[in-house]
Amino acid sequence: MTRSTIKAWFLVHKWSSIVSTAFLLMLCVTGLPLIFHDEIEALGGHDAAAAMQGTPSAEGGVPLDSLIAKAVAQGGGGVPLFIGFSQDNPIVTVTTGPTPDAPGSAMRLFSYDRSTGASAGEIREEGVMHFLLQLHTDMFLGLPGMLFLGVMGALFVLAIVSGVVLYVPFMRRLRFGTLRRTRSKRVRRLDTHNLLGVVTLGWALVVGLTGVINAFADPLTDSWREGELKAMVAAHGADRPLAPADYGSVDKAMAAAKAALPGVSPQFIGFPGGAWSSGRHYAIFFQGDTPLTSHVLTPALVDAASGTVTDTASMPALNQALMLSKPLHFGDYGGIALKILWAVLTLATIWVLWSGLQLWLGKGARGTERAVDEIVHAGAAL
Repeated sequence: MTRSTIKAWFLVHKWSSIVSTAFLLMLCVTGLPLIFHDEIEALGGHDAAAAMQGTPSAEGGVPLDSLIAKAVAQGGGGVPLFIGFSQDNPIVTVTTGPTPDAPGSAMRLFSYDRSTGASAGEIREEGVMHFLLQLHTDMFLGLPGMLFLGVMGALFVLAIVSGVVLYVPFMRRLRFGTLRRTRSKRVRRLDTHNLLGVVTLGWALVVGLTGVINAFADPLTDSWREGELKAMVAAHGADRPLAPADYGSVDKAMAAAKAALPGVSPQFIGFPGGAWSSGRHYAIFFQGDTPLTSHVLTPALVDAASGTVTDTASMPALNQALMLSKPLHFGDYGGIALKILWAVLTLATIWVLWSGLQLWLGKGARGTERAVDEIVHAGAAL
């Protein structure tokens, strides 16, 4: 590799790292506790579902129609918007709002023990974990903040790739993993930075790429709703919205959907008029039965008036990638051992980012030429 090529790659690595480092440090620091979100919520006593064990809520018990009526009454009226199911406990969540197209700020979320029908309380999005999640997701800026962090994630991936390209010529005269402990503090820091960067390479690419995908979740979902979902229901009266008073039995709709899609479990139901359904259908989303496929959804559209299945179809590949990216991003598909590994790798990445910033700040006026010389003459004194 020529000196000019090395210099070009170094500038790519330098500026992609500098521009994104502050935001990546924020994402790592906020992401660390989010890895253990369920465990922290359970310890704090804020998550009734996390502490409750028993038959999964999708397996049956108190009729869903009864729980929906309770939620609407508990919310002071309005209409049901969503029903969520747990695969680990009997908790069912029912979301209500004043109208079928109510915004998130107007929604209320109630939880019930389906085995007994007892209320498990209203769930409110508040507290430290909710604050960290919002900061990590969009910095409280909504879609613009989410897209901005997606760009920072893309720069992170670019920094990783360019770092690997530079690492190859840098190590041509050194054994892999060499730490030159007898050299200056800066050289020792550089060697550790490079080694940890290579060790965390695969994980960092996975987290970086899935973070970018997650950042574009809303546009991808909107595209699916405006494209494939509309196409599914266009020929079945989707242009004739159904009034909430005319909704039929959710239990009947669920039974029909399960018969059409055997071997999978329901994850949530979107009611007519909402963002995840049409104007007259229950959209029942089913998930797979393995830790990874449990995040891949297959929707079944059921006519809310008659309770008959209108259509079923797998979500497009891009949307399935989105669903898979979330558990991969937070490491929450392989139990506590994987979460601990994710946490250790996150700490290592924080050190890589911080040490890279220190190396850049300590290079002086001829920082670029000095660094290129170090790569070209690998092992030479700085």
